[in-house]
Amino acid sequence: MSTISTQLRNFKEPTKDQLTHIFFSIPEAPPVLLKDMEKQGSGGIEKMEINAILSFGAQEVEDSYAGKLHLLPPYLAFSSLDRKSVRFTLPLSTVRRVERLNARAGVYALSLSTWHGMKIIVQLTSLRPTADLFCSLLREALKAELQRGQMKAVKGFVKTCYSEGLVSPSGVSDNEREDGSIITETKEGCPPPETEFHGGLGLQFKFPGDPKKLREASKIKLWTTYLKNHGRNLTLLRYPQCTRLVQVGLPNRLRGEMWETLSGSMYLRYSNPGLYDQLLLDIQGTSSTSFEDIEKDLHRSLPEYAGYQADEGISALRRVLQAYSHRNPEVGYCQAMNILAAAILIYMSEEQTFWLLEVLCDRLLPGYYSPTMHGTLLDQRVFESLVTRCLPMISDHFQAVDVQLSVASLPWFLSLYINSMPMVFAFRIADCFFCMGPKVLFQVGKAILKINGEKLLQIQDDGGFLNLMREYFASLGDSAHPESADPRARAITRFQELLLISFREFAVISDETILSERRKYRNEIVNSIESFSKRSAVRNLKTLGRFTKEQAGFIYDALYKAMCEVPPPPTVAPPPSLLATNDGNQDRAETRIGIPTFQVFLSEILTWARNEKIVINGFQQRIDREVADHELIDRLFYFWDTSCKGSLSFQDLVSGLDGVMLNDLMENIEWFFNLHDKNKDGYLTKDEVLTLSESFLFIFRYEIGDAYLGAVSKFMTNAFEYGDSLLPQHTNSESGATGPQDIGHNQPYLNLATFRMVVLADEVLESFFETDLSASFRLEPVPDLELPPASSGFLGDLWSNIATQDNRKIFHRLSDELGKTIGKHQVIYRPTIGRFTKLEEPTARESLISPSAKTTFSGSSLDTVAVSSSSSTLDASSIQDNGPSSASVFSPMPHLKAVNAAFMERTPFAIDDAGDDDDDSDLDMVHGEDDDQVMDEVDAFLEAHDSGLTEADKEAAKDLLNAEPVK
Repeated sequence: MSTISTQLRNFKEPTKDQLTHIFFSIPEAPPVLLKDMEKQGSGGIEKMEINAILSFGAQEVEDSYAGKLHLLPPYLAFSSLDRKSVRFTLPLSTVRRVERLNARAGVYALSLSTWHGMKIIVQLTSLRPTADLFCSLLREALKAELQRGQMKAVKGFVKTCYSEGLVSPSGVSDNEREDGSIITETKEGCPPPETEFHGGLGLQFKFPGDPKKLREASKIKLWTTYLKNHGRNLTLLRYPQCTRLVQVGLPNRLRGEMWETLSGSMYLRYSNPGLYDQLLLDIQGTSSTSFEDIEKDLHRSLPEYAGYQADEGISALRRVLQAYSHRNPEVGYCQAMNILAAAILIYMSEEQTFWLLEVLCDRLLPGYYSPTMHGTLLDQRVFESLVTRCLPMISDHFQAVDVQLSVASLPWFLSLYINSMPMVFAFRIADCFFCMGPKVLFQVGKAILKINGEKLLQIQDDGGFLNLMREYFASLGDSAHPESADPRARAITRFQELLLISFREFAVISDETILSERRKYRNEIVNSIESFSKRSAVRNLKTLGRFTKEQAGFIYDALYKAMCEVPPPPTVAPPPSLLATNDGNQDRAETRIGIPTFQVFLSEILTWARNEKIVINGFQQRIDREVADHELIDRLFYFWDTSCKGSLSFQDLVSGLDGVMLNDLMENIEWFFNLHDKNKDGYLTKDEVLTLSESFLFIFRYEIGDAYLGAVSKFMTNAFEYGDSLLPQHTNSESGATGPQDIGHNQPYLNLATFRMVVLADEVLESFFETDLSASFRLEPVPDLELPPASSGFLGDLWSNIATQDNRKIFHRLSDELGKTIGKHQVIYRPTIGRFTKLEEPTARESLISPSAKTTFSGSSLDTVAVSSSSSTLDASSIQDNGPSSASVFSPMPHLKAVNAAFMERTPFAIDDAGDDDDDSDLDMVHGEDDDQVMDEVDAFLEAHDSGLTEADKEAAKDLLNAEPVK
């Protein structure tokens, strides 16, 4: 069995609006919101963007920044001009008040008060009518949120966020250890502390790493200050200091919340309350192949962590993965998902992990965890291209010694480095990934190669490459300059060196660079995956019959093209069987097509299953192909459906074609007879004889002349005449006349032997069954399907929007109407058999029973006008087993094997062991000194941020901070 996916062909470049939503991490509008919009009769909430200057309400806290303000109901978003200095995404339900400020002449400014008491000043710098329109739309969007009651949901939601307690006057440190885990031991008579904050397994099983070495207390202090001044969870404003603090590393207790805030998964959890719990109820008592695969990998997911040595951790991981596979059946479960989910669950609750997994698989790493893993393979190709461009010596050496870069880099990308390096360092890379996007994976990967460049130039095989990387990752906690006389230089670890090189020397790798490279190599990867899938599907066939592998490949190509035009229903796993064994041979999900897809498939390989017409209208001459619709095609579908499932698999199509394409005369006659024998009793009823005659007429509908029409007419005469002669004779008592006994129309009437005699009585039908029927099935190479064009600027997008299939049809209809007007429109249908090319054709043989059958017919005229119509096709006369193609093609299989090998075993690192709070080490120091060290590391990532404002603009923005609202 095989699963054939056309998902790669359905890829479309994201539109401008979609890219905006992705940039601001805004999810798609939930169905509930769309229904509410329809009830209100709005039909849609209008979006708008406007030039603006953002100022922070608290003086001397942050500079003012110029940028764009986006109204994307139900969200309000802002980004600075450089798209990296300042950014925020606010749900409109968190906006408590909007006031227009009484500013100097010509200044149009708004004051926004948020749920957490922040005051944001926005100066709209567009023309006055544009600013008025924006304010009007903002007012309508806020009213819509109020009517939906979403503003009441904010209070309950923020209670689940740890940052709320962190910035509160009372704090949350009374029942926490230094690393952020919860103290469960209580005094006698005292109940255990209760908390509404969401958290992961680390609260119970402790977080990886030593909290003193990780300087948790100092990080918490710095983040508390930032969150008090810049909002938190739903209202977080991301200024340059936020990015620098993330690069230094998030504190354990705050990491989960910041991950979902920075990635945007928090907005999904906020807009879909209770959905995860409902999914858990829905999957109770169900099973699927994804569930079986999940069970196999549960105990291989970070087994060194204490949480996954207990039932609590395994059960939580099982629920998250099963819920995701149930909600996204097309993706289901892919190896490496377990590693990601297990790592995220250390810091986040099950519901938080579920929504972050949704964002990871759908938006941040699209295609990474699909059945074909096309996103991973594409990014590996992009990574190789970037290495060739920036590190040419390493690239050339790898090619010279035949070392595959993806052997090591593919597991890096798939697991976000979690499965390759110590978790305490991998989680810091994950911090940057969720904050800065997928470009981090490329920047860190290239920095790893550059740091180890000299040693990489000495390796000779893949094994040496993997061992070198394993040794390097194990030493990330060591000093990068152990022999330096400067103590500050000795304090710099190899991991800090890695991040500095990643974000300084490879800052040139931007999101635009990654998108551009993906467009460049997407077609190459798609074609290689499809070629691999084709070879796998042919190899997995239970039998090829009398076909060669090449011919089976042609059948696959026709099937794939049909599936692209008319997608089949989603692939589902077969229902569980009570007699199923655990030998691993249970039925797997397979791709099966219905009648609509089958009709398109048949039209690709069968001449009489399509209508081909030559259209001449005075402006153009073209060939139009339409899919034929007839009862014979439906009959053929169910005839090949031997398993009675109402659908056909690739194996069914190969076996069905094998039963007709390679037959001789007698076998074809028997096949056609069985096709119309509905109850398979070896007889045709009178109704079935009429249906068979209609099938003949359908096949011969476009043939030139009347030879085939006369042959069908003679066939009906002979069939009923000969059939009546074989019936029991009955004598009429009144008239004394003797004749065949009357039978019903659904009674057995004509057997195979009689049908064979009737067919052989006509030379046209005999010729049809001898050569033409098999020759009408033509296995030809299918032209390569065109992939969706990549975006190529304004003109490219404009042309792709104009040159669509629908627009071509409109143009053809218009030219046809004009041709009819001027009298030059002509339609010529191509014959499906094409044996006769003239109007003079022989007449059919006479009846076998009638006395006039003495006259025989000479077939010489047939020979003079016969035209071979299948010389360019692969038919029975040209079958040769050429074996598999010897051409070297890129195969993703080595990559997939590397993934399986990499995820089977993870190297345990001692640095990941949870530290002991009572351990008095030399790392204990005064908090003030520790804070200075953290800030030194923060300053190491300091970048120059251009606010985009002149000094005059900055002064005007400062004046707005003290402006009063308009009365």
